[in-house]
Amino acid sequence: MHPKLTDDLTGLPELLTATRDAAERALTSLDTRPVAARARASGAAPMPATGIGTAGALARFEQRWAPWFSGSAGPRYFGFVTGGATPASVAGDWLTSAYDQNAAAGGDSAAIGLERETAGWLAELFGLGAEHHGAFVTGATMSNFTGLAVAREWLGEQAGISVTDAGVGALGRVPVLSATPHSSVYKALSMLGIGRERLSLVPTLPGREAVDVDRLAEALEALDGQPAIVVANAGTVNTVDFDDLRAIVALKERFPFWLHVDGAFGAFAALSPRHRALVDGLVEADSVCVDLHKWLNVPYDAAVQFTRRRDLQVAVFKNVAAYLPPPAGEPDYAHLTPENSRRLRALPTWFSLTAYGREGHQEIVERTTALAARLGRWVADEPRLRLLAPVRLNVVCCTLAANPTRERVDALVRAVADSGEAVVTPTVYQGTPGFRVAFSNWRTTESDVDRLARALDRAL
Repeated sequence: MHPKLTDDLTGLPELLTATRDAAERALTSLDTRPVAARARASGAAPMPATGIGTAGALARFEQRWAPWFSGSAGPRYFGFVTGGATPASVAGDWLTSAYDQNAAAGGDSAAIGLERETAGWLAELFGLGAEHHGAFVTGATMSNFTGLAVAREWLGEQAGISVTDAGVGALGRVPVLSATPHSSVYKALSMLGIGRERLSLVPTLPGREAVDVDRLAEALEALDGQPAIVVANAGTVNTVDFDDLRAIVALKERFPFWLHVDGAFGAFAALSPRHRALVDGLVEADSVCVDLHKWLNVPYDAAVQFTRRRDLQVAVFKNVAAYLPPPAGEPDYAHLTPENSRRLRALPTWFSLTAYGREGHQEIVERTTALAARLGRWVADEPRLRLLAPVRLNVVCCTLAANPTRERVDALVRAVADSGEAVVTPTVYQGTPGFRVAFSNWRTTESDVDRLARALDRAL
């Protein structure tokens, strides 16, 4: 054994303690260190030939890289839709690496059983039925990819074609309809060979990001009976708008289509009695995307995808080899997801759900939505800003009240980041440059909202 490996194995308890101490320093400083970090310009260092051991690597990391990492795990990182990591999920993530299970096949490990249990808990959390089967993937992009891959196979089934054998070209032009699709949907269509241009945008309701269901019906009618894929939104990125899922489901009585719901973070509305009606009809979806490193507050990367048609999912993703069990009965995850090698990313979620339960995660959802409403009221009362849309859930989308050019909005966003107090994300909504503030971190409190408001005030 290499002498550095021997030294590290001998000193493993001390190394784990030192790593824990480094993690503690990082987490306990989130409230005081700058939220945004401007990465310093530096060239890549040469790869060590001999190595300096884990203790040396830790010291070098803390000197060379750690100071330039953002505070994205903290309570005032309001960019994109970024959660933090609850203490329980951090423990689960550390143990994920320590146990180092490949959660692809279950012949010699209980890892797959834990993932199945956790996916079942999540289905219950989101109000899905027993017919929905879940699997963990890396993020919303792969969750949408997996759901749409199953949808593509369903289209083949309608035409009497096995797309997994004949290829997507056998389908001809594939109609995909959506009103405000996330960028990952386009990416998934590209990877699936369907093509970005096959997505037809359906008009939205006036002043909304939600689909006009009557116009969707017209688009389906124009297909003259050709099966299609409909991608519905349970929470858009800019304004957290929701398509009327129940009304879309009703269209299935008249038209043949696969309903994929992108509920990356909006599906968490199901946890709150006040907002649960927003996802009414989700249980009827054919496939569902949910991103867990957002509002569930587990470490990157973790998402889950659900589908009703596990048989079609196996047809797409089955992995046949002499050393693997065939996909009979309850299939292994090697037959259900794009990856053959899969870390046990269900474990942080299992820890967090076990530690805090439904009630704990409901509290996170309800507190952060209340904080978004608090900021929304402040923006409405601030004459130099204006809301671009109502605060429906956990995102505040707003802009400058006067002359909201891209340059002026970007300058405001940079000034907030440069203050070290917070991070917000620039965007464009209905042609108007603006910025959005997303609340999803479990640590965020009213004082963090007030600090953001003061940073905005100084930057205006």
